[in-house]
Amino acid sequence: MNIILFDAEERGDLLPLTFTRPVSELRMGIFTFSERWNKIFQTEKISFLTQKYLSKKYPVQYKEENIFINPSYFPNQDFILTIKNLKKGEALVFKNKIIAARSSEGEFLAQKFNKKIEYNFNGIHIAYPWNLFTYNNHAINYDFTLVSKQNQSQTLSSTVNVIGDSSKIFIENGVTAEYVTLNTQEGVIYLGENSEIMEGSHIRGSLALCEGSKIHMGAKVYGGTTIGPYSKIGGEVNNSILTAYSNKGHDGFLGNSVLGEWCNLGADTNSSNMKNNYDIIKCWNYPQSTFISTELQFSGLIMGDHSKSAINTQFNTGTVVGVFANIFTSGFPPNIIKSFSWGGKSENLKFNFSKALEVAERMMKRRNKKLSEDEKDILEYLYLLNK
Repeated sequence: MNIILFDAEERGDLLPLTFTRPVSELRMGIFTFSERWNKIFQTEKISFLTQKYLSKKYPVQYKEENIFINPSYFPNQDFILTIKNLKKGEALVFKNKIIAARSSEGEFLAQKFNKKIEYNFNGIHIAYPWNLFTYNNHAINYDFTLVSKQNQSQTLSSTVNVIGDSSKIFIENGVTAEYVTLNTQEGVIYLGENSEIMEGSHIRGSLALCEGSKIHMGAKVYGGTTIGPYSKIGGEVNNSILTAYSNKGHDGFLGNSVLGEWCNLGADTNSSNMKNNYDIIKCWNYPQSTFISTELQFSGLIMGDHSKSAINTQFNTGTVVGVFANIFTSGFPPNIIKSFSWGGKSENLKFNFSKALEVAERMMKRRNKKLSEDEKDILEYLYLLNK
């Protein structure tokens, strides 16, 4: 099957995380959405139908017959089976929206199908950034089952203190964990290839510690947390997602939050995740250009790729940060920080584009990565867009 994951109206509501990637490349649980669908369909390659400015890095590959899926609808058994049973020219419709189809390129782009099937999707829909951490515990458990069915877990060191059921811990090759506490009473724990938990750390599931990532000494990590590939955390983290290559390496609190790639939180950065009056939290919505209700009492920091904070930064509840923001303002930064902000406040200067690229290239070089020309084109587009 030729699987194509397509962006729909959710893409705008998922900004700033989708400024630099399709919806299908968001991470939740152990995997990105595309990695998860890849494992489900066991296909060689998945391609992306996304924004034009992203399409060089994330191209689409059409064949005569294609399976189109809106990745913001999290897979469940019924949804998967229904998609697999679609016949050519058929589409699934939920609340007057196409959420999956089996068709040619032309049929899908024209939204003309032989048959539209009304489908009652009964599952998790990722419509806003805060949905990612809200449902991350579910995603970790779902992905844990996928992994444990296909692979054999390695064994833990005898110095690890396990509280609960040790069968709820899955260990890939090359994991380092000595003199740490792993508690599975409230969720599973996945330790990815070549990941490390340093001594003195206390972990409560559910946790996804992805490939090459590290938890620093004495860290306290609570459930519903994903540390994406080659990320580093320290201090206290609760129900948060670091997409990949991002660092919160020092003391400080991060809760009910999502960080993109290549983010860095300076030492003792803290993010409030609950208001003093216990009220429902509002977050910035880019399409509506206003703050909208999350319907949550707990919501922390949403940060786009390559954004960074200075030491002792204090983020207010429900703060949204665009891409490439460098935040070093005194006092509390505002609840919405523009992309390419130099300082963090609305009156601050815009980050010089060439300087921003230099910072990105220096950070990436430390991980033996290089900013590609396609990525530079994406960032230039966003820079010009962000007047």
